[in-house]
Amino acid sequence: MNIPTNYKTKSLMSKVGIAIGSAVMLAACAGAQPPLDQMATSKAAVNTAISTGANEYAPIQIKSAMEKMTNAEKAMSEKNYETAKQQAEQAQVDAQLATAIARTAKAKQAADALQEDSRILHQELNRKTN
Repeated sequence: MNIPTNYKTKSLMSKVGIAIGSAVMLAACAGAQPPLDQMATSKAAVNTAISTGANEYAPIQIKSAMEKMTNAEKAMSEKNYETAKQQAEQAQVDAQLATAIARTAKAKQAADALQEDSRILHQELNRKTN
């Protein structure tokens, strides 16, 4: 049986189109997974920041992290998973910065207190030896 070339081309193009369409749909479905791991990691980072004193030492950064987590949770409830992931990632970065700022401030306070104690001790020693 001799099938016209035009029919073969249309059939092949149709199959290619279906294959490409299927691949695009599969890729879209694969990307539409809820970012549960990222959400959990980001929440943990925010909680760590709060427990290290970010509310006191890095209020702007922790506020930003908390707002972004709220946005991520809202996007999750709306099944807007790409936005949820992006907001959660940004919240994690802000929370990590807040943690670093808080830890640095606490370390500086501890160093300042130690230096003051050392100064007082030297004064006492000098007073007793005189």
